[in-house]
Amino acid sequence: MWSGNWKSILLRLKSEINQPHRNQVVSESVHGAELAKKYLSNCNVCVEENKGCKCEFNNEVSKIVVNATKDGSEHRVNANSSFAHSVINMVGMLIGLGQLSTPYALENGGWASAFLLIGLGIACAYTSHLLGKCLKDKASSRNYSDIGNQAFGTKGRLIAATFIYMEIFMALVSYTISLSDNLTTVFSGAHLKLPCIHLSTSQILTVFAVLVALPSLWLRDLSSISFLSSGGILMSLLIFTTVALTAVSGAVKAAHSIPFLKLQNIPAISGLYIFSFAGHIVFPDIYKSMKDPSKFTKVSIVSFGIVTALYTSLAFMGASMFGPEVNSQITLSMPPHLILTKIALWATVLTPMTKYALEFAPIAMQLEHSLPCNMSSRMRMFIRGSIGSLLLIGILGLALSVPYFQYVLGLTGSLVSIAISIIFPCAFYIKIHWLQISKPALVLNVFLIVFGFVSGVFGTISSSKSLFRSIQKGPK
Repeated sequence: MWSGNWKSILLRLKSEINQPHRNQVVSESVHGAELAKKYLSNCNVCVEENKGCKCEFNNEVSKIVVNATKDGSEHRVNANSSFAHSVINMVGMLIGLGQLSTPYALENGGWASAFLLIGLGIACAYTSHLLGKCLKDKASSRNYSDIGNQAFGTKGRLIAATFIYMEIFMALVSYTISLSDNLTTVFSGAHLKLPCIHLSTSQILTVFAVLVALPSLWLRDLSSISFLSSGGILMSLLIFTTVALTAVSGAVKAAHSIPFLKLQNIPAISGLYIFSFAGHIVFPDIYKSMKDPSKFTKVSIVSFGIVTALYTSLAFMGASMFGPEVNSQITLSMPPHLILTKIALWATVLTPMTKYALEFAPIAMQLEHSLPCNMSSRMRMFIRGSIGSLLLIGILGLALSVPYFQYVLGLTGSLVSIAISIIFPCAFYIKIHWLQISKPALVLNVFLIVFGFVSGVFGTISSSKSLFRSIQKGPK
């Protein structure tokens, strides 16, 4: 099922590569589908090559009109996001599932690994700046895949799109594992059984939760999806607040000492750290929405500074409070009797349920563009919802079969996120600016590419080995 869908998506991408995007904009962001509403709104997706879009846009407020000129440049309307609004958008995109594992990563890597966390935050802020430079030089580039096409043509777009969809899939698996783990703790005293179905209580609870979230995949209005995403962002901030209040209130004494360095664990935890900063795919949308795009670099510096500070403080708080007993998700280590714990657990449960529609949106948009123009909107919604439901059920089955959050998340970071966040932006920048790039900048970017590649390879091997060992042993 999954391979067939991937084949159709990639074939569609391949067919679009050699023709310019005139009035059609598809956001392929993992975390930024809510910004795509500026481009698609309630579009009926009936664009034909060399013809103007005849779709009806009902949401005139959030619509952005892009007029292609002869030289390929763009005229952007309603690009009115202020500096503060852009920072909020970027911080909101970055804070998510990764924050749950930072205390576990710090404890297993030693307090010296905090320098790796901070260094990755600085590196990702720099590569965000590089994406802004690429967008500045060619205004017709509208998303991450466009930059890949600008740098390496057809292959660049195809590789970028492939990694985008890989991250969507793996992130959804991680979200579902987190949902299952936290639901089990919330309903720790429950005992459920279904006739003729051999599932544990935690598995039954997870199935019910996913079924509750399933109708959200049938949503076609991106404003509604954006509303769900805003709830997810609030839940992520609430998780951080509850952990911080637990530490400050003294409910758990921070009496554990953190080891200096566990060098053998660095490859594995590097994937957890880099996943926390994964968000580069949506940054072109943030850049395009800015009233003054020249401030994009400052937005990146401020946003990554805030997020890195939050992650580092959360990592030290969690590792100091729970020491070697810290769970791969900090919410599972908090004292169950505290009201703050109950709030954190429910926030962690609700976060994945608000993310499913958002994460699926880029695939759904691409799917709709693959359908015939004369197909009715009802049939479009049926196909979109059906395929989304089948995908989510498949992801649910995989998550229940491989319930190892830290290893799946680490594998996602090492295999996919480090490429999207560090390797690709540097490679795109070098290729596009080859004639203008200075020697120091070239050396820095080559170093980051090599560092990202080496970290990715060793992190992927380490996480894969741990995952396979856990699968062989079976769940505890």
